[in-house]
Amino acid sequence: MLFLTLASNSQASDLKPGDGDALVRAHCSGCHSLLLVTTQRGDRAFWLKTIRWMQATQNLWPIPPEQEKQILDYLEAQYKEEDWSRRPLLDPELRPPLPKPTQ
Repeated sequence: MLFLTLASNSQASDLKPGDGDALVRAHCSGCHSLLLVTTQRGDRAFWLKTIRWMQATQNLWPIPPEQEKQILDYLEAQYKEEDWSRRPLLDPELRPPLPKPTQ
């Protein structure tokens, strides 16, 4: 069972092939696992906001504008919000009641 878990995690951390995957690998995997990329979905604004947050708070280096454009093009195409694999949230009336807090 451990092998299956490790194999699935390995596959999840592999970037989808496409123009820009080498730049994403170079700029992202230096600080964290590519699993943090491959498990996210978003539009171009989401990915740019994520890059800016990492630059402002996590010491991500400045990315040359042409490389940043290629990275954003890649992420927008390969990890777009529509491809999110989770089911939508349940409507509030279909959710089970939350337990009452104990004091």
